[in-house]
Amino acid sequence: MKEFQNKNYWALILGGSSGLGLATAKKLAKHGMNICIVHRNSRMQEKEINAEFETIKNEGVQLKAFNTDAFKSEKRDAVIEALQNEFGNKEKIRTLVHSVAKGNLKPMVSNEKPVLKHDDFALTINAMGISLYDWTKALFEAKLFADDARIISFTSEGNSKAWQNYAAVSAAKVTLEAITRNIALEFALFGIKANCIQAGVTDTSSLRMIPGSEKIIAHSLVRNPNKRLTLPEDVANAVYLLSKDEASWITGTVIPVDGGEHLS
Repeated sequence: MKEFQNKNYWALILGGSSGLGLATAKKLAKHGMNICIVHRNSRMQEKEINAEFETIKNEGVQLKAFNTDAFKSEKRDAVIEALQNEFGNKEKIRTLVHSVAKGNLKPMVSNEKPVLKHDDFALTINAMGISLYDWTKALFEAKLFADDARIISFTSEGNSKAWQNYAAVSAAKVTLEAITRNIALEFALFGIKANCIQAGVTDTSSLRMIPGSEKIIAHSLVRNPNKRLTLPEDVANAVYLLSKDEASWITGTVIPVDGGEHLS
């Protein structure tokens, strides 16, 4: 039984061509949700990504993909206009997933490497934090959300722990969580719920970009009570659970999905 089938529901996934976003798209499609993916990829990656998108279509759902810059307002407006034309009055966005990674992983102090500057913080916080509000507001004003909509974004333990080279991303994650709480508060009357998933250390391309990621992986394997890393599928499962009718009373929270990694 595909529980979202025939409900005219869509999931809009920002950053859905790899990692947590792609795993989430596959999971929701398996349960009958139509998928819209906004991603930014080069021509070289096209073949591999299209093969992944085909597996989503094979679930018998509709798929729309936009290879565009999710952070530019005119590009966002173009996506929203295309969705308005596609949906008409019948179809709506049930789940908005914010899974974008764009930021600077520079140290604050270094003799050899470029160090963090004001603009690095601004770019990272805008892309990985404030863009959640930009998309939420634009979709809300376009009346594209379902009556009982879910907004889900991904944070990390860097929200409260200091990691080398992670200052700008850490600041962005804290911003993301603060915005999520306020969306949950201020959009509640419109049926919108907003939550962050704090994923455990997951071996994705975003993690591999962090200097010293091998050490982070090794440390997590020792520290995690289940002695394995978090998989993108673990996180996708949690997004699915939060998208179900039964999760309608969960809002404004940060939920660890990490196999207990945060416990020690």
